[in-house]
Amino acid sequence: MNALLIGIFVYIVLQLAIGFIISRRIKNETDYLLGGRSLGYPLATFSIFATWFGAESCIGTAGAAYSSGLAGVRADPFGYGICLILVGLLIAVPLYKMKLTTVADFFRIRYSAKAERVTAVLMIPTSLLWAAAQIRAFGLILSSTSDLNITLAISISAFVVIVYTVFGGLLADAWTDIIQGSILIIGLLILVPVIVIHFGGIEETIKIVDKERLSFMNYGGSNFFHNTLLFLESWSIPICGSLVAQEAISRVLASKNQKVAKRSALAAGSFYIMIGFIPLSIGLIGYNLFPGLSNEEQVLSLVAQKFLPSFLYIVFIGALVSAILSTVDSSLLACSALLSHNLVIPAKKNITEKGKLFLERSGVVIMGVLAFVLAVYAEGVYQLVKDASAFGSSGIFILMIIGIFTKYGNSVSAVSALIAGASTWIIGHYILENELSYVLSLSVSAITFWVVYKLTT
Repeated sequence: MNALLIGIFVYIVLQLAIGFIISRRIKNETDYLLGGRSLGYPLATFSIFATWFGAESCIGTAGAAYSSGLAGVRADPFGYGICLILVGLLIAVPLYKMKLTTVADFFRIRYSAKAERVTAVLMIPTSLLWAAAQIRAFGLILSSTSDLNITLAISISAFVVIVYTVFGGLLADAWTDIIQGSILIIGLLILVPVIVIHFGGIEETIKIVDKERLSFMNYGGSNFFHNTLLFLESWSIPICGSLVAQEAISRVLASKNQKVAKRSALAAGSFYIMIGFIPLSIGLIGYNLFPGLSNEEQVLSLVAQKFLPSFLYIVFIGALVSAILSTVDSSLLACSALLSHNLVIPAKKNITEKGKLFLERSGVVIMGVLAFVLAVYAEGVYQLVKDASAFGSSGIFILMIIGIFTKYGNSVSAVSALIAGASTWIIGHYILENELSYVLSLSVSAITFWVVYKLTT
């Protein structure tokens, strides 16, 4: 076993130990899913940032920038960062005041129990795909730093993250997020000056990047209207699709008060944009350093390996592991929360807090195994995350905005909009392979909601 693998192993053991120690404070469902609603500014801010800043922000974004330039990454880190800022500006305070446990709870309170169940069913695949992206990214790191093949590396990764997540709950996750977020920021910041110094300064480093790869609108066609729609599609997925994500909103709901909830989301979004620009830039630079890579998602670790001495490279890989662990446990926890809290527990009578915790931990295991299967057969990290942000979220986004800021809607219009939006995206994306399937699903969901509401009132 080489020094890097030993370093990764020690790091994981330390994270597991911290999570296990803190997990002993978990007594009930609220403790497990929301950390007892006790998160202050540092915990809430770092937890939102570290949860959001995962594999797609590092490995996926660098790989997409390597293969397609800015047109490949488009809205990441900017779109996802803006999404977090909008969470703070628009929905953090209203949702916090409702004392929710999950996003689906909002739909029960605002529309109906049926809308809650449909929402939970649509949101579980989103978090599952997100978890699969992190597990795949973890496997890519292990395979690129050892002789393990990608399937075995993903298998090991899945086992580690499932065990890690079952231990802790949100409070343990939040505490480890401070460590993980700090290491991640340090690791990325170490790499930047090393690269700049190597090429003789910022200006010389910038010259390495082809100017043709610096356009967000580089879609390869001459039709301006069509290119504009593609541009809107690429931005609407991370912003609209992720605005309602359980992973981020659970941290808002876990804050100790509404001021912490709002300001932490704003701070986390700002951090995301600033730090997220680093792997994007490395992907652009790596295109000239390592031309013709068969797996572009390995460019970030290859650049780090080329420029960093062994000790700092271990620190950097630890940073990537931090990003992955801080996101995957949140995603698996989100899956389990939606499954147990919104679907299973309501169907059971007189269930104890101990029984709820058992169901929630069992849900983590089940979802972890499913995420492993998806990770093995996925085309890539970035594609997994794009599908995760878009899957079923159009109707949820439309109903969330309408539900918070207006009094319109009923159970029938809500359920119809949810189903119409999800069906439109699934058919458009997977069957018709339409490039504008998400923008279309947003439009169909909004129109369906309004027409059905008018017909039923």
